[in-house]
Amino acid sequence: QVQLVESGGGLVQPGGSLRLSCAASGFTFMLYAMSWYRQAPGKERELVASIPSAGKTNYADSVKGRFTISRDNAKNTVYLQMNSLKPDDTAVYYCYAFIGLTRYWGQGTQVTVSS
Repeated sequence: QVQLVESGGGLVQPGGSLRLSCAASGFTFMLYAMSWYRQAPGKERELVASIPSAGKTNYADSVKGRFTISRDNAKNTVYLQMNSLKPDDTAVYYCYAFIGLTRYWGQGTQVTVSS
């Protein structure tokens, strides 16, 4: 079965960096686009970044120039490098894949940006 397992969240000061990882299993990873979403308290879940199986990455305007999504098909892992973090980036971050007309989500990892 499809599994998405996030890691790498934590507490970081404003201006700091974190790298999130999402280990995928149960499907042919290299064939599918992968995405990162986030949900802050009291807000709707929003798309942060996506990376296709091949082609151009896509970012939310709020993270452009600060976040970088990448993938390692040999490791079945997608990453989100987050730099210049701001308090507004505080949220639970989720890994996402759409496979066979089904939406799959990881369990989420908490990112807190605070001094």
